[in-house]
Amino acid sequence: MIKKGNPYGTHRVIEPKGVLPQPATKIDNSMEIYDNEIRINVQTLNVDSASFTQIKDQAGGDEGKIKVIMKGIVADRGKHQNPVTGSGGMLIGTVEEIGPALEGKTDLKVGDKIATLVSLSLTPLVIEEITAVRKDIDQVDIKGKAILFESGIYAKLPDDIPENLALSVLDVAGAPAQTVKLVKEGDTVLVLGGAGKSGILCLYEAKKLAGPNGKVICWAHREVSLEKVKKLGIADVCISGDATNAMEVYDKVMEATDGKLCDLVISCVSRPNCEMSSILATKDEGTVYFFSMATSFTKAALGAEGVGKDINMIIGNGYTKGHADTSLQIMRESKEMRDLYTKLYA
Repeated sequence: MIKKGNPYGTHRVIEPKGVLPQPATKIDNSMEIYDNEIRINVQTLNVDSASFTQIKDQAGGDEGKIKVIMKGIVADRGKHQNPVTGSGGMLIGTVEEIGPALEGKTDLKVGDKIATLVSLSLTPLVIEEITAVRKDIDQVDIKGKAILFESGIYAKLPDDIPENLALSVLDVAGAPAQTVKLVKEGDTVLVLGGAGKSGILCLYEAKKLAGPNGKVICWAHREVSLEKVKKLGIADVCISGDATNAMEVYDKVMEATDGKLCDLVISCVSRPNCEMSSILATKDEGTVYFFSMATSFTKAALGAEGVGKDINMIIGNGYTKGHADTSLQIMRESKEMRDLYTKLYA
């Protein structure tokens, strides 16, 4: 008899008991489904940038070692949750089985190709084999299976956008969708890590919404990374520098904004220690959106307090209503953006 499951997947938690699957250190990744689960035949994992950067660093860039580390994480935890960053990623695959309790509650059917929009850090996963590693775009192809809980969100892969392109865009869909909610006409907006996968999408939406009276600033680590942003025309000011150097960021942003600083700062840098750079670049009563999973809540909260900044700080929730549609729509409405993302990430 098929077992009854909890909507949030707590029936899969092994340790510690009493927590949800994401903060759990070990979950049950057996692939016999409960009555309210969906089993997926997995094709590709898109590991989140902070996590994959850490894994690459640990492996010294060696593909064989990357495979060993990733398989070790899943063997230990039952899910791909990086023990250093705590973050995961997402996947694409084909629906293989749907629990009977979901009948009438889901629009999915067996054989549908989907991208999961919940983190791998809570998704029961089995990796039988890693068949390809694409280090430059944080993706690995695998033979394996995964479980989607009843509460898990997903997107059916669109017919008009290639799978790998859709996966890359959907992986960071929360960033541009939150940008749409936060940017007002006339705002000054800074995107740290603006030349990266999530950053460029944020710049695109910010430039549209801030309008001719606004100012959009892109910060990237290297000058060469700014060239693609300049070609797209999605930033009014492009600055290169070390995003972890708070005073360098502050001084250059002060200069770029005539001392007024920014209404909104979006941090998309995939490395730690960018909290104070984001905070110092924000004007009083402005907003910082920490999209990066490398962000430390403690450093941000105590850091803002320590410099006397009265600002709103938003944790980078990767989900906001309609985020998948928002991001895929960018690929449909801008040929230049689609061409760039196809070249870089697909």
